[in-house]
Amino acid sequence: MSEADFKRRIEAVYQSESRAVLATLIRLLGDFDRAEEALHEAFRAALEKWPQQGLPQNPRAWLVSAGRFRSIDQLRRQARFESFDPLAHDQAAADATPADADDPSVADDRLRLIFTCCHPALAPDAQIALTLREVCGLTTEQIAQAFLTPVPTLAQRIVRAKGKIRDARIPYEVPAAAELGERLETVLRVVYLVFNEGYAASSGTELMRLDLASEAIRLGRLLAELLPETEAIGLLALMLLHDSRRAARTSRGGELVLLEDQDRSLWNGAQIAEGTALVERALASRRFGPYALQAAIGAVHCRASRAADTDWSEIVSLYDLLLRIEPTPVVELNRAVAVAMRDGPAAGLALVDGLLARGELTGYRMAHAARADLCRRLGRSAEAREAYACALTLTQSAPERQFLERRLAQLAGG
Repeated sequence: MSEADFKRRIEAVYQSESRAVLATLIRLLGDFDRAEEALHEAFRAALEKWPQQGLPQNPRAWLVSAGRFRSIDQLRRQARFESFDPLAHDQAAADATPADADDPSVADDRLRLIFTCCHPALAPDAQIALTLREVCGLTTEQIAQAFLTPVPTLAQRIVRAKGKIRDARIPYEVPAAAELGERLETVLRVVYLVFNEGYAASSGTELMRLDLASEAIRLGRLLAELLPETEAIGLLALMLLHDSRRAARTSRGGELVLLEDQDRSLWNGAQIAEGTALVERALASRRFGPYALQAAIGAVHCRASRAADTDWSEIVSLYDLLLRIEPTPVVELNRAVAVAMRDGPAAGLALVDGLLARGELTGYRMAHAARADLCRRLGRSAEAREAYACALTLTQSAPERQFLERRLAQLAGG
């Protein structure tokens, strides 16, 4: 295998394994910054050694061991032992064996990392930013764009959060059962953010980051097992139902395919069955929240064998319930689209225009894309072009941009 081929293989390993390796290194080294340095050192070592030695049988275990040992060696060279708890360091060094990376507990390190990043001692915006940075591997620039925050502000927020974890000695662990319930809401929100970044990547050449979506579902399963509350079950159902459509969301050429145009024979029937059963379980408790209701909406879509068979009246009713417990502009926008499908595009456009007039969704690309589609369906081509162009300026995902550009080209062609 050529050196270039090895570099491509190592890049693929980085995409699939770096976040899991980082989570384990944080547990072993006890510090975010040291773990990040160790992660980079591990991949630098991989670039040096793998072309000569070949790809290891277990790349994750190799990287964990390499990063950990290089970090310990660096600490010894710099004689910085007095700056941290020597007892904890001695224990980490004693545990630093290759087998440690294969221990079953390693599989839960990312769950531990999420609970640490979502600790109540951190501000809510810092919890989300830190989790997206450390668990998902998004760049500071990507997170800042997603939350319409200046990059320096976002970077400082992450630095302060790491400092708070270090200085307050926030434990790197899943909370005890007595604390788990009160910590769950934030963790569920962050897991869903992870899933959304995987299901509809905020930037890049691919519509989906399947590693993130799969990881979020895995974490959702762990949470539902740890604490089988209605909303944990509802979130797992929601992710499964969305993910069931994965194979139909893009064409063979990687182009975005809208829900109404998808080949439903490609949907994952096993995931739909599991997700639907979880929805029924969550709604049966009658203590359901927004995730269970969103999952119920997803189940209505999945029940329809054809787009024309979708029960839009039921979906609007579910959005009415959702608005009572989560009255946000995005929920209103989704309800407006459902109203357009039930009552016609003019009814939906009136609702969308009202939302945009309030100014809350001015920077939200999906609001302009929805308005563009409704204007297109009404034959208001000039307004549709203007709205598509506006959505295009707010979109960083290549497949989404290509879709919007195709719509604009179709309108320009008459």
